[in-house]
Amino acid sequence: MSETISGATRSPLAALFRAKEMGIFAGLVILVLVFSVSTRVFLTVDNLMNIVRQVSILGILAVGMTMVIVSGEIDLSVGSVYGMSVVAMSVLMTRGIPIWASILAALAIGASAGVVNGVLVTLLRVPALIVTLGMLNMARGVAMLINGGPGRAADPRLIKDPALDAFIFIGRGKLFDTVPTMSIGFLLVLVFGFVVYQKNIIGYRMRAVGGNAEAARVSGINVRLVKTVAFAILGFLAAFGAIINAGFLGNVQSTAGQGLELDVIAATILAGPA
Repeated sequence: MSETISGATRSPLAALFRAKEMGIFAGLVILVLVFSVSTRVFLTVDNLMNIVRQVSILGILAVGMTMVIVSGEIDLSVGSVYGMSVVAMSVLMTRGIPIWASILAALAIGASAGVVNGVLVTLLRVPALIVTLGMLNMARGVAMLINGGPGRAADPRLIKDPALDAFIFIGRGKLFDTVPTMSIGFLLVLVFGFVVYQKNIIGYRMRAVGGNAEAARVSGINVRLVKTVAFAILGFLAAFGAIINAGFLGNVQSTAGQGLELDVIAATILAGPA
């Protein structure tokens, strides 16, 4: 069924083809076709599940970055916060702290780094580009410091904890011997992001703040709180993604997440937060 807008008849299908993401989708379709023709194993279930697993960490962080960008800010420190959180977790593990306590500590560190970014940006009114660039270097330095250098920070063979198998399963496991648990984590984050962004008042306020911060403030929205929450969510998800990936890799280096911020920002922009 079509509808008439300004005298012109436009169908839903035509609107779909005019969407700004259509070019990206068309490129993806072309790549799938090329690889499907060039190799017979591309469209196998195992290969497709591997692809989903590989993009899961990037997707988890992109959900958080979407909230920051929609709020009118940017975060260049996400890769370093990712690294700092997971290195702290691994150091705690290897020093006898229970695995689940170490994981909670890593999540707290990630969220705290996000809060610091948000407070500096909103209270001191320092541009997010400068604040997060500083956090990028500081978090990376902290990771190097607590690790004692750029080498390996944790090896599961050194950890004596009955929860180790469960931790490794989070990263390496497969449900029904097919679906990677890492992708399940990504799915859970997607649901969380959808609820926060589309079904919760904080999501509407993020869009309002990003659209016109002064108008949002006059309307009674706490702009500082909204932006700080966005940064905190991104920091939390950075730590969450790092934890899952550590379970998959089985070891952690203080250089973990280096350069990841560029991939996350690119993925977020290409997805087109609105």
